[in-house]
Amino acid sequence: MQDAHRLRVLFVVSELAPWVKTGGLAEVAATLPVALHALGIDVRLLVPGYPSMLQALPHACAVADFAHLGGVLPRALLRAAETPAGIPLFVVECPQLYTRPGGLYQDNNGVDWPDNHLRFGLLSRVAAAIASGVDEIGWRPAIVHCHDWQAGLAPAYLHYHAPHAARTVCSIHNIAYQGLFPPRTLQELGLPPQAFAINGVEYHGKLSFLKAGIQYADRLTTVSPTYAREIQTEEFGFGLDGLLRSRADVLCGILNGIDTRQWNPATDDYLVQRYDGSCIESKVVNKSALQRRVRLPVTDDVPLLGVLSRFAHQKGLDLLLDVARDVIKQPAQIAVLGTGEKALAAKFTALARTHRERCAAVIGFDEPLAH
Repeated sequence: MQDAHRLRVLFVVSELAPWVKTGGLAEVAATLPVALHALGIDVRLLVPGYPSMLQALPHACAVADFAHLGGVLPRALLRAAETPAGIPLFVVECPQLYTRPGGLYQDNNGVDWPDNHLRFGLLSRVAAAIASGVDEIGWRPAIVHCHDWQAGLAPAYLHYHAPHAARTVCSIHNIAYQGLFPPRTLQELGLPPQAFAINGVEYHGKLSFLKAGIQYADRLTTVSPTYAREIQTEEFGFGLDGLLRSRADVLCGILNGIDTRQWNPATDDYLVQRYDGSCIESKVVNKSALQRRVRLPVTDDVPLLGVLSRFAHQKGLDLLLDVARDVIKQPAQIAVLGTGEKALAAKFTALARTHRERCAAVIGFDEPLAH
């Protein structure tokens, strides 16, 4: 049930640490609601029902059945649970869209799933339905907070189907990923023809999930004030800079913070040796443990440089490749952990294979190793 005296916010995200994660979005989804809850806000999460999510929440109970959401969107079951931090969580269960091998957005060959428009259109449509009011849930948000392109259609659905149901916020974590699909997907997603316009979801002849969020959300945020300024320029706006400049009055950058409870070396259970500013020399124990874990020679007199990132040109991983050989000649060691573009991952794997004494590359998601 809802408390009429508390602000109600629905977080709509495509990934959530520690269960499904490709980058910083998953961490924001896991930690920002906790901070908001501490401020007295009634915040709840909505995520796709990937197998790892459902396996981690075996006691999640069914609370609603969405059979007719429009277009060719399939039937979905909504389950309710809680995160380990006690934040209420809604999971969209739809095996035909979410139960499959490969990554969250791509198959094992690094190719985007051809039905990604349905997979994340469903997520956005369910968010709009919850905001419109679902009797079985007994809770209705005043604000729907959408994150990145995967949730970008939620403000559009609300605009066309329930314009006064809730206010909306669209957070841009990475403007390079825009969720672009052929025009035919408009009808498949159950959006009206008039939405496919320059002041709607149309972007150079395609449907753009991210443009929809930017166009229809009441407020826009990014991960820092600097990024908010950058994406309004032609150089960094990836074609959406004009629209962002036109909406500059509702755009602001809020610097991503660090959860100092989870990422505190004085209390971190993942570390072999805890330490703080008064005994930072103890960190050398963790360096040795990391060297053994990634099969680098254990040595005290060579610096070890750790890189934890999505493999993407936008993150500068190609620049690291350009200088890596010069770095390890210093001498130094480099350990890299992450997932992303297969070509970059392959180059790091090849570098590690060629320079086994100086470079290690772990491709994949590994929460303990990340710490």
